[in-house]
Amino acid sequence: MAENQTSEQGSVTDEPTVIILYGGTGDLAKRLVLPAFWELHTRGLLPKRWKLVGNGRGDVSHLDFQQHIYDALSEFATTPEPEAWKDFAPNVLFAGGGFTHDNPGSLLDVIQQAEDELGEDRRIIHYLAIPPSAFEKTTRAIKAHGLGPDAKAVYEKPFGTSLDSFHELDDLVHSVFDEEQVYRIDHFLGKEATQNLHLVRFSNRLFNDTWSREHLAQVQIDVPETLDIADRAGFYDETGAALDMLVTHLFQVAAQVAMEPPLSMAAEDLQDARESVIAAFRPLDPSEVVLGQYQSYRATEGVPDDSDTDTFVAARLWIDTDRWQGVPFLLRTGKMMPISAQRVSLIFKPSDGPVHSQGSNTNALIFDLKGNGAIEIQMTVKKPGPEPVPAESCSTLHLENVSEGSMTAYTSLIYDVFAGDRSLFTSSAGLEATFRAFAPLQADTRPAIQPYDDGSWGPAAADALTGDVGWLLGS
Repeated sequence: MAENQTSEQGSVTDEPTVIILYGGTGDLAKRLVLPAFWELHTRGLLPKRWKLVGNGRGDVSHLDFQQHIYDALSEFATTPEPEAWKDFAPNVLFAGGGFTHDNPGSLLDVIQQAEDELGEDRRIIHYLAIPPSAFEKTTRAIKAHGLGPDAKAVYEKPFGTSLDSFHELDDLVHSVFDEEQVYRIDHFLGKEATQNLHLVRFSNRLFNDTWSREHLAQVQIDVPETLDIADRAGFYDETGAALDMLVTHLFQVAAQVAMEPPLSMAAEDLQDARESVIAAFRPLDPSEVVLGQYQSYRATEGVPDDSDTDTFVAARLWIDTDRWQGVPFLLRTGKMMPISAQRVSLIFKPSDGPVHSQGSNTNALIFDLKGNGAIEIQMTVKKPGPEPVPAESCSTLHLENVSEGSMTAYTSLIYDVFAGDRSLFTSSAGLEATFRAFAPLQADTRPAIQPYDDGSWGPAAADALTGDVGWLLGS
């Protein structure tokens, strides 16, 4: 195992730590959470003494859970090297029998086993990799069995499904944990490329000085997906694209773009800057929102024949700050679209003066958020030849040359939990503001669902939201 190190993001704690992974054998843990723990282990970024305790309803032995993790890593990450696995596996335990307020299963016994090896001065991290519908039950159980004091708690999204349900869950969570103990994950904020939005802006005057309504016509945040809902029918039909993506990922990325310069790059200042601008989100106008459903959605096993769940959403968001007054933020995401992409496009106003491009490309600064990320500039240049004829050019800066040492979003965020850095997590106040902005889509004024062809760019009505500009993707 690599020696314990210090990262630029913070320092690894020396405190003995027990991580309780609720839903330890579930799909989310298998695909994302367990590979992230493994990456931290191979980088030497876990606490010096730790135990990972999987929890679930099944009767799974410690050895069986270790094998489950090995198989998950082999499928979704890399097959573990024997020496590294030899160091990792003995720190993995499993507590079966579920976990409720009146029946802790074997979890308390397994925690005691971990304490016997680590010492009673351990810190507990509760990681709720479970369906949001189980957050309340598990939180009540944590409270009932006295596992809240001095612990940390990691909640997946969505943290609530409406403003009312958010308040109910938030009140319950705050009856167990102080706000500083709570880490609400939105993995888009953990992406290296998303963090580039503010690092590139604040570090380069070339961009920062034009990052306002004086220079920008609109901002487009576009996350189309080619995937269908696969085996997530039960979850997805109760959620839909707007709740799954708009009120979470897309709102948070919009805040990354729109925030004012923080007082410093310290965690609390970054979070305050992001969430201060979220408080200025104007509630969505249903007349400026288009909801869609791809044609074959209702044929999916587990989806009702009369389902009106949205698999597509496009919305015009307004941010009522001096910097962004009058600049629309166009947000779009959907399933079964022609391509998969994650892009933020800052579209500039036409320049004043005698030269104007006659082409179709819009002058824009584009951030590609997929993978290591890229920055693309669409601009007007001189066409080669004797005459001063404008032409359009596109230049892309791929960020592989600065990607060495980069971590997956989940790895980065879980490391921040250990380090106590909450800058890339959502706060109670910030989430309340997002649900206030989202509330009109959960009222009687919710737009009707419009069908769209599988593999298309969604309902045609979404094109009108961009005005004369059009969507940069798919136009």
